[in-house]
Amino acid sequence: MIKGFGGIFWRTNNLEAVKKWYSDVLKLEIGNWNGTVIKPQSGNETIFSFFAEDDSYFPTDQQVMLNFQVYDLNETIQHFETIGVPLAKEQESSEFGKFVWIKDPDGRLIELWEK
Repeated sequence: MIKGFGGIFWRTNNLEAVKKWYSDVLKLEIGNWNGTVIKPQSGNETIFSFFAEDDSYFPTDQQVMLNFQVYDLNETIQHFETIGVPLAKEQESSEFGKFVWIKDPDGRLIELWEK
């Protein structure tokens, strides 16, 4: 029944700053309609998962966390270093892949994942 996610939407008080940040930092081409379309490719997965209110995997005051799958996490980290975006948490590896975290201008923790 479910084909995939149709979108992720949220409000911000810093629309232009947030659009610029996502464009510069995550290389998302944000259109003049304030969004972008990400078209999955082979090997790209979208995980839909629930967490208990007190789970410490991401901040408990943040109701939703974005996770972007990347081709090369080391290249992504180098990009962040070049443009001065600090990691919110250092790289971790598990049987699920490699992960790092950064924060957007509104303070949302964002996870980057290489499978």
